[in-house]
Amino acid sequence: MFFAFRKTLHSCEIIDVPLVVRPSPIHSVGVYTTTPIHKGTRVVEYDGPRITPEEADRRYEGVSRTYLYGLEDGKTIIDGEGLGAYLNHSCDPNCEIDEIKGRVWIFALRDIAAGEELLWDYNLYDDEDPAPCYCGSPKCRGTMYSREWMAKMRRKAARKEKQTSLRGKAVAQS
Repeated sequence: MFFAFRKTLHSCEIIDVPLVVRPSPIHSVGVYTTTPIHKGTRVVEYDGPRITPEEADRRYEGVSRTYLYGLEDGKTIIDGEGLGAYLNHSCDPNCEIDEIKGRVWIFALRDIAAGEELLWDYNLYDDEDPAPCYCGSPKCRGTMYSREWMAKMRRKAARKEKQTSLRGKAVAQS
């Protein structure tokens, strides 16, 4: 059983949000709601053991699929377990992720109809390996990396190209 939290007079009122895992056209399996979810609802926690970035690198070296989420402190990685880890990426998500007091929650960005797949924008960063996106959205940017990370990688590639070009000119002049 999984829960959603709504703002009420009681700060701890819990309301069931029935979620199921089933095949997804985006990737392998995804998480779907069986009932409508209102915008702003806290849908599910992204939970799992907390590990260091070094431990994550050790555990998953050479592994193409991981369920890792880096906390804002930059020192802690969640090795995802449970339903939260099975939400797929989309460049046009219906959910967003928020860290609250060291816990990571997935919230509805908009009203979500029963039967819809729950999706969030992974906004990956800190890697250069390909991470193609298959969300199929008209807004698809072709990658699961954040726009900011992609801009940084383009700047890095441009600097490298400029250095290579300058070296080539220097060799040609000598």
